Amino acid sequence: MTRRRRAPVLAAGALVWRERKGRLEVLLIHRPRYDDWSWPKGKLDPGESVPGAAVREVAEETGLEVALGPPLPMLRYATGNGRRKEVHYWAARVLDEDAPALGARPSTSRHTHEVDDMRWLPLGKATKTLSRGSDRKPLKALAKLHGEGALATRAVVVLRHASAVSRTAWDGAEQDRPLTPAGTAQAEALVPLLAAFGVDALVTSPWERCAATVTPYAKQAGVVPELAPALTEAAFRDDPAAARGLAAQLLADAAASDVVGATALCTHRPVLPGVLDAVDPIAPGWVRRARPAQDPYLRPASVAVVHLAQAPAGVRAVSLETHRTRAG
Repeated sequence: MTRRRRAPVLAAGALVWRERKGRLEVLLIHRPRYDDWSWPKGKLDPGESVPGAAVREVAEETGLEVALGPPLPMLRYATGNGRRKEVHYWAARVLDEDAPALGARPSTSRHTHEVDDMRWLPLGKATKTLSRGSDRKPLKALAKLHGEGALATRAVVVLRHASAVSRTAWDGAEQDRPLTPAGTAQAEALVPLLAAFGVDALVTSPWERCAATVTPYAKQAGVVPELAPALTEAAFRDDPAAARGLAAQLLADAAASDVVGATALCTHRPVLPGVLDAVDPIAPGWVRRARPAQDPYLRPASVAVVHLAQAPAGVRAVSLETHRTRAG
């Protein structure tokens, strides 16, 4: 009989960076239990998203609240008991103290028993200080992004609304069709996922199932959603170019902004291809290949996160990643 392969242990963390006097620095932590220097990281809590775990671990181990930027190479290795482990990393920057995303995050306390020292170090010194050679892999990728002018990014989070009552089971107007109980749970589970990327602006279809999906985050973050009729199914059917144009403008505005954070755009499954098409003209091949290209594009309450930078030649999509909630 064939034995089923056990799922890997999932962990997440971030390479927190800053620039001082024109020099790139990264934050390393020292763990007394292992007497090593590494990146802040840790295992996922039950029901937690991978990005949510990354920002929580950074906060617990460094006391810093960050927003995730471009994803960095994942590390895979075997634990002491032979179990596979996957550690997901992002580049990350410290949020301002008044960032709306902080209101949507649970309070955390710093785990001083796990981390007894931390240091901001330039790249060369950080490379030498890291205890494990494998930890240099995400650092090398971060340095490459910095050299290309693609490290300081802002994201646009494209979000499909949470699970809604089926069309056949709903007798009311289409724009009023509500979320199911599972969809309501998904909307709540989206809060830490959106907060991980530092979402500070919401743009949504005004139809009920989209508006209800962003409401939990809007309330906790204190953000007033912008209602965009171009993102409704009916408007997209009549004028697809309007939704594409809106998405293209949001991408351009994100790239031009120097504010650490992200803008979330919530829409419907039939509108997703038009919104995602706006990424193609500003994306290299590997980013275009990463974006959802087939129906249903995204599952309910799932996101495609596009990281944008302002390059000399114009707006550039640096990377694209997809995530889904673990609720509902």
